[in-house]
Amino acid sequence: MDRSTNNMYFIITAQPKYHGYIHAGRICHIAESRYTLELSKESLTKLPVICMGSYTDTKLDVSDMDHVSAEEAGLLLALEDDSERLKWFRERETLRTALSLTTNTPVTVDEGKQKLRGIIRFIGRLSEPKYLDPLSGVFFGIELQGPDKGKGHTDGTFRSRTFFRCKKDCGIFAPFSRVRPVVPSSLTSSAHQPTLQAQTDKLSIGDRVTYFVDEKCSHGTVVDLNGNNEHQMVQKMDVDTPVVEPDANYGGLGVNSMVEVDFAAGKSYGTIRWIGYLPGRDEITAGVELVITEIFLFTFRTIWCLPGSKFNVLLNYNTEHCTGRIETVAPISTEEVSQVLIGRMKGIQGHCNSCYMDAALFSLFSCSSVLDSILFKSTKPQDAPIQKTLLRDIVNPLRSKGFVEGRHIMKLRQQLEKHGYSHSFTTDEKDPEEFLIVIMHHILALEPLLKLSAGGKVQESYCYQIFLDQNHNLVLPTVQQLLEHSFHSAGLKLAEVPSCLILQMPRFGKKFKMFDKIIPSLELDITDLLSEGSPQQCMMCGDLAHEECTDCFKDPIFSQTGFKLFCKKCSFQVHSNPQRQSHRPTILEIPEGFFEHGTPHVLARDKLELFAVLCIETSHYVSFIKYGPKSQDWIFFDSMADRQGERDGFNIPEVQACPEVGMYLEMSPAELANQVPRDMKGVAKRLFCDAYMYLYQSSSMCLYR
Repeated sequence: MDRSTNNMYFIITAQPKYHGYIHAGRICHIAESRYTLELSKESLTKLPVICMGSYTDTKLDVSDMDHVSAEEAGLLLALEDDSERLKWFRERETLRTALSLTTNTPVTVDEGKQKLRGIIRFIGRLSEPKYLDPLSGVFFGIELQGPDKGKGHTDGTFRSRTFFRCKKDCGIFAPFSRVRPVVPSSLTSSAHQPTLQAQTDKLSIGDRVTYFVDEKCSHGTVVDLNGNNEHQMVQKMDVDTPVVEPDANYGGLGVNSMVEVDFAAGKSYGTIRWIGYLPGRDEITAGVELVITEIFLFTFRTIWCLPGSKFNVLLNYNTEHCTGRIETVAPISTEEVSQVLIGRMKGIQGHCNSCYMDAALFSLFSCSSVLDSILFKSTKPQDAPIQKTLLRDIVNPLRSKGFVEGRHIMKLRQQLEKHGYSHSFTTDEKDPEEFLIVIMHHILALEPLLKLSAGGKVQESYCYQIFLDQNHNLVLPTVQQLLEHSFHSAGLKLAEVPSCLILQMPRFGKKFKMFDKIIPSLELDITDLLSEGSPQQCMMCGDLAHEECTDCFKDPIFSQTGFKLFCKKCSFQVHSNPQRQSHRPTILEIPEGFFEHGTPHVLARDKLELFAVLCIETSHYVSFIKYGPKSQDWIFFDSMADRQGERDGFNIPEVQACPEVGMYLEMSPAELANQVPRDMKGVAKRLFCDAYMYLYQSSSMCLYR
């Protein structure tokens, strides 16, 4: 469903007074139903709007915003900078002109210091809206004409997705601010508009063309023309050789599959770039580009090949799959990590904006079994192939061989796209939580990992986004402090101990970080976060707590960590202070039968252990894994650490040990605060400065889930 049609859109025209992280020029939205409700109030001075890239609403002054249509918002979102967006919003005539542009309109487009001539071939978004955002930017795809051909930077393809077709470097994608109609819209009339044939340059021998036969789109190259200058007819065309789709008899091999080939002189490795029929031969043939690697993937029996770095191999061979066994493979143990997982071409191979999925899957399944239940639980017949792909093609080979080929991740993405959850799972960047929620909730129907108690009602979720109020005094926080402050400001408690806790750090989009550094808490003590009915300890003396004081939570005299729970005696003493006499402690509920035996109880602490961290920098996700008990037991994974070849090449994933992380975790907060990020050793800077999502597990509760 198109979420854009159910919202009202605004652009912020003045800097909000109390929200320094929100700038003029930002696009925000509010549901139409809620907007109507707000209008019914007697005096409307503020609106609870959601800024693009954020998941929560913020009340902003109505006087600081102007209404824009969904179409205008889409055009403005193509401009990345807030100040530039505001500038062009105020150029109302340019914006109105852009709204009237249609495909096949002759235009000029600004490219550097040049004005290039072209024709609009595409108008629309190049990527799907980010998770929960209802809109994404609308761009113009322009085919350059005449002497400006070859001055572009695309053939109509963006991030492996084709939006229109033209010759190489004869296309440009541009926002509306760089596009102008050749004839101003106010002067054009339908009677004088040139026809499409007049707008398009004449065909020449060698031009790439698209043609239709019985409504089927095909491609070829013009090799001969017939006719005069005004009326041309393609006399002869070299039709592209059709690419053969992968056949089940070949083990699912297809274009971009990595393969191992047998030669008389030994084995070599490469990537399939083409599969089809060669002239004069009846056999299906594969064209393979050779590379050097040490990964065992498939075994071929070579029948015939051409010399050189690109050659052909007949596909009448036996394949030997290493895609994982159906039975369970245990997570990689602490002792096995260095042997199975460390090195280049290890982990999950990235391809075409898959890093969000690579990092999430590696974090969850390489060294932890906390969510293994989703691999084996009963599921609907239509969802079984996705579960099978996860287990057989991804988790098992990751744990047994330490490597997952990129085509298996693409297969999973294609399956998700086929299910209709997003039309861009195979091409666009996503957020890890969006992918995880689709897998856990929509596909495999896993029971929510998190149950929160608020006002006597239980809310369920799969991950928790940390939000902080504006009055927090945290500078170099730990994850423990962030979680406690977030629960305190929202009035939340845990209804039960979660087997897996997925925490999203406080950020505003991918660019703005609330904190320069966040200290990972290797353990999360959630005892004080549990809802009523769980026995708690007095923070002063350690005896059974009877009261909780939310007013004391931010009192600087107390520790910055932990909720403020007291026994009756300590609460009386604490609140005898004149500065705290206005506090209103609440009575804690003691579990029924707790005092029946008449002997003091030893109150156990409920703790979760950290097992993975996802980090993001410049829209690229990587992950850290805490794989053992020692402080230096850390590894770092990047699914696109290196690349072999250019456009037709492939990514090289890498897993590396990063014991330096332990050294920084042992520093005092003051020492850590003084560390200059660019001078931190190894990859430690990325853990402390770029953390996006923390993953915790309960060693006891995961046995029951």
